[in-house]
Amino acid sequence: MAQVVLENIYKSFPLRQGEQEKEANTVAENVSPIADRPASNSVLRRINLTVEDGEFMVLVGPSGCGKSTLLRSIAGLEVLTAGNIWVGDRLVNDLPPKDRDIAMVFQNYALYPHLTVYDNLAFGLRRSEREKEEGRRKKEEGRRKKEEGRRKKEEGIRGKIQGEEGSIQKIEKIRNKIEEVINNLASNSFKSHLIYPLFEDFLGGATRKLPPGLRYLSEREKAVGKRVREVAELLQIESLLNRLPKQLSGGQKQRVALGRAMARNPEVFLMDEPLSNLDAKLRAETRSQIVQLQRQLGTTTIYVTHDQTEAMTMGDRIAIMKVGQIQQVAQPLELYNKPANLFVAEFIGSPPMNFLLVEFSAPLLISHPQFRFTLPDIWAKSLQQYDGRKLILGIRPEHLSINPPATKNLSVQVEIVEALGHETYLGVCLTDAPAVRMQVRVPPERSIRVGEELWLAIAHDKIHLFDPDTELAIFPR
Repeated sequence: MAQVVLENIYKSFPLRQGEQEKEANTVAENVSPIADRPASNSVLRRINLTVEDGEFMVLVGPSGCGKSTLLRSIAGLEVLTAGNIWVGDRLVNDLPPKDRDIAMVFQNYALYPHLTVYDNLAFGLRRSEREKEEGRRKKEEGRRKKEEGRRKKEEGIRGKIQGEEGSIQKIEKIRNKIEEVINNLASNSFKSHLIYPLFEDFLGGATRKLPPGLRYLSEREKAVGKRVREVAELLQIESLLNRLPKQLSGGQKQRVALGRAMARNPEVFLMDEPLSNLDAKLRAETRSQIVQLQRQLGTTTIYVTHDQTEAMTMGDRIAIMKVGQIQQVAQPLELYNKPANLFVAEFIGSPPMNFLLVEFSAPLLISHPQFRFTLPDIWAKSLQQYDGRKLILGIRPEHLSINPPATKNLSVQVEIVEALGHETYLGVCLTDAPAVRMQVRVPPERSIRVGEELWLAIAHDKIHLFDPDTELAIFPR
């Protein structure tokens, strides 16, 4: 397991013929001159993020905000324009994907259709074991050559010191060495450490489809099979090992894709919207399974989604992205209760937060054409500079309640009623400003009709205020 650190990441793509530069690139801001060239569109800008060892980090944002591009950059599938990516104590910018010790679960699962579930799970393991053996062999050959070179150098030095007698001895040694090599080649046509693994692979492949008792299993294949069955048992797919992907349901394919990543036991898991192809019920079940597995394995995980419900229920922390930049990184409830700006406040929460343009008058008066009320004292210091200015007031649907008529309450008319059983959502508009629409969450016991006029009270201790110029949140002090 390892910590993942992203340092000042930029990623841009060249413009296609006839393509217009994105509006986000034309905004005057301090960005990297490397990333924002005139003939390119920048999709990631100033990304700085640390994912702790064993943490479940969720990247969330609307479509096109750069989530998947950032994930692919970490995996090595995209080349960075600028910045550094650290996995543990290794800088992986120039490493190919196979050497980063990262496993990725794709949105479309990417299973091999002609291989069984067992072989899909074993594919990465077989390849990695083969690469490990090749690496060990090359390392051993390098060590042997180095030792031979050192020995020859020592012999050369001794030969120079001993003069003519040493030269004669050296010639004799060379003659003996040549004879030894010739005899060795005559008796050993092939080197066993090269041919034996190939012979094992041939036997294993040739007997793979035979009944279990007739198959040849090398020690390497036995280790692979043990790991595959451990993962299959963990994911409860033991009965599916002999099936092809076309014989699986969407949820089963998703678990196989997850198992293929888990089998390698990587330092980091990357998941790119793996639940988007599932129906609502299966998505909820699989969501909890992924969280449980991640906690059980303790593997650092970066999960991409556009569904804020997934983000809130799965992540230890959430990074919210917009137009290639991170807006806020925090724990789920902190994002919900203390959004850093207008975008985060609107994106997190279902139904989303309601916004009204109001005017502030010192010391604590909030005014709107349809209501006015006094803020709690904790807002006094934070709002001193906003006397006589406009502010954006945010209030979540659950913090509005039906109350009798009063100066501090809003008069609204009901346009939509969505009865969900355990609660009811109302779509309303202000009586004197029908263009201003809001959403309200009310208890299911209250019977409400379309067209009915209501008075709504605002929970004053639950409001959010934003600067209309910067769209940044104003927090009480």
